[in-house]
Amino acid sequence: MKQFFWLIIGLVAGFIVAHKVNETEQGRAFFANLDAKTRDFTDALVDGYKEREAELRANRNN
Repeated sequence: MKQFFWLIIGLVAGFIVAHKVNETEQGRAFFANLDAKTRDFTDALVDGYKEREAELRANRNN
């Protein structure tokens, strides 16, 4: 239970810090850059998954 308490405290502190950082121009730029990189990564991951799924389906039909 004590570990869960500290986990919650850490999460709340992280959200507060992120909110304060996001209030600055540099912070907004940082989070925009982070968001763009995250979207690029997830798009590449989805594309790879779909490509592999298509390969497996093509092999199954042969």
